[in-house]
Amino acid sequence: METKKRQQAIRKLLAEREALLLVHYYQRPEIQDIADILGDSLALSMEAARTDARVIVFAGVHFMAESASILSPEKTVLLPRLEAGCPLADMITAEELEAEKAKYPGAAVVSYVNSTAAVKAKSDVCCTSANAVPVVASLAEYDRVIMVPDGNLARYTARFTKKDIIPWRGYCPVHHFLTAREVLDVKQKHPGAPFAAHPECRGEVLDLAEYVGSTGGIIRFARETAARKIIVGTEVGILHELKKQNPGKTFIPVSDRMVCHTMKTITLEDIERSLLETRFVVKVPDDIRVPANRALSRMLEVKS
Repeated sequence: METKKRQQAIRKLLAEREALLLVHYYQRPEIQDIADILGDSLALSMEAARTDARVIVFAGVHFMAESASILSPEKTVLLPRLEAGCPLADMITAEELEAEKAKYPGAAVVSYVNSTAAVKAKSDVCCTSANAVPVVASLAEYDRVIMVPDGNLARYTARFTKKDIIPWRGYCPVHHFLTAREVLDVKQKHPGAPFAAHPECRGEVLDLAEYVGSTGGIIRFARETAARKIIVGTEVGILHELKKQNPGKTFIPVSDRMVCHTMKTITLEDIERSLLETRFVVKVPDDIRVPANRALSRMLEVKS
């Protein structure tokens, strides 16, 4: 089936099932184009919490679908490809977090949304790359904060607080392996173009950025800056929306290697089958869901 017809078939199925299609910016362009809500982790988490839809189809990765199930337990949450996971989320287990907490009694635990439901359940509050700084600031009664699983995001957040931030050793492979040398090479080829980087990048890369922020933040920066050419330091899937919103601007990926292959596993055909067959349902059991929901809900209460 050609792309346009499959997109139309999916939109028809979504209406029939009273379903909502949530799509992350890193998904394939043809999937982004038919989203009900296209966004970053924070925007999609908020939508999952407030939607009236009976069914949520999450074109993202497993932890995102889990978060939707945590926030909306009465809804059917579908992940079109069950193996669409997140290497960063897999870099810490609930047992490892418990061991880390034992090393630092009295410390608060902030878990990045890029974590499993079981890790969220052991946390005090969650955060995204868009709100990590205000989330940490909201923990007024704590002087020490364990941040898991992304060490780069933790170290970036530490720049904006006097609290003792204890970073975990995890990282996002897409962002972590971008080097300062690569950034400098691209900057040299495009003098004057601002570099917008994601805080999952290493500190020496962030030091070269004119803007640091989440995927949603980078899109906002691109829209508001007077610059006509922008160097983009995050997963290349974001370029589709950047170009759509800013037809008069040029976007240069800082590295063609910044591809999240697990995000790209989902296809239009997978989404169609997911709706036709109610495949694959993601459901978080209550013993994990209830404490994880507490951590996610506390995050959503923080003013960014």
